[in-house]
Amino acid sequence: MNFETILFDNANGVARITLNRPDRLNSFTVQMHEEVARALDAVTKSDARVLVLTGAGRGFCAGQDLSDRAVAPGGEGVDLGESLENRYNPLIRRLASLDMPVLCGVNGVAAGAGANIALACDIVIAAKSAKFIQSFANIGLIPDSAGTWTLPRLAGQARAMGLTLTGEPLTAERAEAWGVIWKCVDDDKLGDELDALAAKFAAAPTKGLATTKKLIREGATRTLDAQLDAERDAQRMLGRTADYKEGVAAFMEKRAPKFTGN
Repeated sequence: MNFETILFDNANGVARITLNRPDRLNSFTVQMHEEVARALDAVTKSDARVLVLTGAGRGFCAGQDLSDRAVAPGGEGVDLGESLENRYNPLIRRLASLDMPVLCGVNGVAAGAGANIALACDIVIAAKSAKFIQSFANIGLIPDSAGTWTLPRLAGQARAMGLTLTGEPLTAERAEAWGVIWKCVDDDKLGDELDALAAKFAAAPTKGLATTKKLIREGATRTLDAQLDAERDAQRMLGRTADYKEGVAAFMEKRAPKFTGN
């Protein structure tokens, strides 16, 4: 597969998508959206068991490339809802529903939609120099790409209000302390941390991890009784998998398990 705005690799159970417009801080264009969508199609059809999303150069993603849909002063406006409906929203939905863990490595600035795409991933590891910026207020917009849904659930309403209304940068260290991201590491350790966790998940019981991800994401909208029923149904299904049998056998035989993802 040939790409111009991203790098894509899929080997040893680990799929990697790297946003690759470093001269523009990996900001999104229509072409980048199309190429990411194609890469995700390839991931779902492959034997990948974990997806790693990163950015090339000195930043993760600065959000939308405004020059890709520039509006001249006094000119006719653009339908930003069309961009969300056809590109950003499908991307967020795919990351949330992908049947494998999705890891995000934030190596620098993650701003606007870039911040919220990162936070839509299952596990976020950020370099200490990274910053998350809800920059929408500076141009008269609302936090999209699920920003108004994800951020209050991760940071709480008061912090979400502060971050989104002021546009104040959230450092990686504070994001970790607030529980917005999983881990903050030294800049030179980010790659090693991502590789180690990706390798762990590539050898893990994928169906169990994917089902855990699904239950946690859906649990916030269910009652306790409904969630208990969902856990029962999931455990019933997982108890019949080859990986569960292998996990129990490995435990009883005091050896490392060899999971296949089935």
